Amino acid sequence: MVRSEVVEKRVAEGKSREEAERMAEMRGFYRGDKFYVPPEARWSHIRNESRKKNVGDMLNKALGALEEENVAALEGVLEHIDFTRKVGQSTIPDKRLQQLVDHFSRVRLRNEDFEFPDLLGAAYEYLIAQFADSAGKKGGEFYTPRGVVRMMVSLVKPRPGMAVYDPCAGSGGMLIHAKEYIDEHGLDSRDLTLAGQEYNGGTWAVSKMNMILHGVLNALLENDDTLAEPKHLNGGELARFDRVLTNPPFSLNYSATDMKHKERFKYGYAPETGKKADLMFAQHVLAVLTPDGIGATVMPHGVLFRGGKEQEIRKGIIQDDRLEAVIGLAPNLFYGTGIPACILVLRGTDPRPAARHNKVLFINADREFTAGRAQNYLDPQHAEKIVAAYESYEDIPGFARVVDIEELRENDFNLNIRRYVDNTPPPEPQDVRAHLHGGIPKSEVKAKAGLFRAFGIDPATLFAERDADYFDFLPEGWQATASRLPGLAAPAEARLRAAFAEWWVRHSKRLIELPDTHKVMEVRADLLDSFVTELLPVGILDRFELAGVVAAWWGEAQYDIKTLGLNGFEGVVEGWLTTIESAFELDEEELEYWDKAKIASEKRKARDHRVVPALIPDYLAELDEAEAAYAELNAQLKAAAVKPSEEDEEVDEPAEDQLSEAEIKALKSRTAAAKKKVSALKEHFLPRLRMAVGALDESSRRDLVLEVLRLQLSTRLESRTAVARRLFETAFHTWADKYAVTLRHLEAQRDAATSQLNIYLKELGYA
Repeated sequence: MVRSEVVEKRVAEGKSREEAERMAEMRGFYRGDKFYVPPEARWSHIRNESRKKNVGDMLNKALGALEEENVAALEGVLEHIDFTRKVGQSTIPDKRLQQLVDHFSRVRLRNEDFEFPDLLGAAYEYLIAQFADSAGKKGGEFYTPRGVVRMMVSLVKPRPGMAVYDPCAGSGGMLIHAKEYIDEHGLDSRDLTLAGQEYNGGTWAVSKMNMILHGVLNALLENDDTLAEPKHLNGGELARFDRVLTNPPFSLNYSATDMKHKERFKYGYAPETGKKADLMFAQHVLAVLTPDGIGATVMPHGVLFRGGKEQEIRKGIIQDDRLEAVIGLAPNLFYGTGIPACILVLRGTDPRPAARHNKVLFINADREFTAGRAQNYLDPQHAEKIVAAYESYEDIPGFARVVDIEELRENDFNLNIRRYVDNTPPPEPQDVRAHLHGGIPKSEVKAKAGLFRAFGIDPATLFAERDADYFDFLPEGWQATASRLPGLAAPAEARLRAAFAEWWVRHSKRLIELPDTHKVMEVRADLLDSFVTELLPVGILDRFELAGVVAAWWGEAQYDIKTLGLNGFEGVVEGWLTTIESAFELDEEELEYWDKAKIASEKRKARDHRVVPALIPDYLAELDEAEAAYAELNAQLKAAAVKPSEEDEEVDEPAEDQLSEAEIKALKSRTAAAKKKVSALKEHFLPRLRMAVGALDESSRRDLVLEVLRLQLSTRLESRTAVARRLFETAFHTWADKYAVTLRHLEAQRDAATSQLNIYLKELGYA
């Protein structure tokens, strides 16, 4: 309950406004998940006082007062923030701080003003990710990529009532996503216990604030060195947790001398120097698990195969049946390091199921990633494949293998993943006979047949029979056959589109009902499960790919869908319009913080917003046409302005295409007019957009939102389908590259060329 609500409630009860204002100062109204904000920390006071001098000192006092009044949640969180801090010879001037206050005074920031309840938490997570992305190596010290976090949470599957712990909590992402996992499955996370410990004080403060902005005020977050002094105790003994999720700092030195609770390290001590503390963190995870608990920790690959003391630790963990799975991840997924990492799935002391007893599952997922410019990404389809393989706990050729402890013992407990699951692609086969005499080996066609049959194509129909072992290309020529491949795939793609359309008609009703039901997570479960179930029989995409498509779509659209559940279709449309308008509010006054290129980029992104083509397609077509015309004229003008070279100047007559001065002048005029038209159209963008939004009635707004969401999902589905189609097209082109031209054909061409050369030489008298 915020202060204004307390006041209005007391006024409604018959109290005078003055008396209600006095009552609203009582601390008892602000318990549980509410803060008491003292007068000197209230925004009205900050806004008024920012017009005076010493703004930085005023802001520091406001934060100090807020922390003092809410010690349980904020102790130590805000004290490191200093608006008067001097860096070099500079401090933040009052004018800059006044502008900061003015900026945040433009809009009211209460929960009821947001598009959805967790908007502040989502915004804070976004800022943390942006900072980690730009912080280089330091980014990896406090931020684990959210694709990896979500996958790890899905591995351990937290449930209501559990205690979840991260001994190296960083910014708190593992714990927050454990809570969100429960919420996403329609369960109640209110009785979930979240605990963590973080060594870096600044990062610990970030994690506390992250929890607060996500509405988690009861998280048990401690600040200290986990290896040296674990803070989560129960009667002096280590506290136990049902689930442990962590990404410890890689390759640290440590000191065993002053360590507390050394009973954690029953399997031994890794070398204290040489940066090998990784298995010490793993043993800490094992030590704090409940008997039936599950832990997942990120580790560098060195822990899997290094000898000496680390080998002894691995041996002890495996022989006690505490290691359930080893999952190898792709390189360059984590901030600050390009090396590949792995995930160890660890178990408590209870006996594992008989089918998994004394076995370790190895998953080689180092090819499961989407390449980025500076970093790779673990996308939903990759995570789905990894989690499904872990849950099935069975052999998957080239991806997963269940290994018995006896085999591990024979290999001296070396856990190098490629030793057990080698996913190196086989070399491209080369058939010598086919290179010499032509033909396509049937064995190669059979090996790729699944790619074609996914689209309902029998690869044998693309060739002519030669003999029992070889095909020939069809008489029409391989180029003609290759050109027909998209058409042959078209019926299957049409079936997939039809299945998608039918699915959308049935299940988009859940979105229509959402403003009344508010059951966002139930809708999520229905959409994600039914999408895979109903499109899988078409056969083009497997369940991992389909799950990845719909999960990635949900990740992109979830905030719009949350807004839909809270504020209806009108709220979604207004939110889109506000997002676009905000980009165009950036002007010359902002150049102190934003350069012109950044402003232009933000405005381009706003024009490319997914709702724009649905609202004003005619305007976009007109703008595209005007920009194309201007680009063409500008290119002609640049070409005409190029001076002739010295050789050209010696030519008596000008080239036929050289423009006269009058023609150049006319071209300049047309180019300027085209540029002016483009500028005018761009200035009309927002008015045209607002007019289009204003013309929408309630039904039209609903149809618009549903169509934008549908297009987002169908675009992802089409893109993934195109990838699958390119696989079999590439296979066919590879056969053509290898076998369409035989050695005999090349020799015949050589002989013909030699004969022709001899004729020329004879005619010239050289032969």
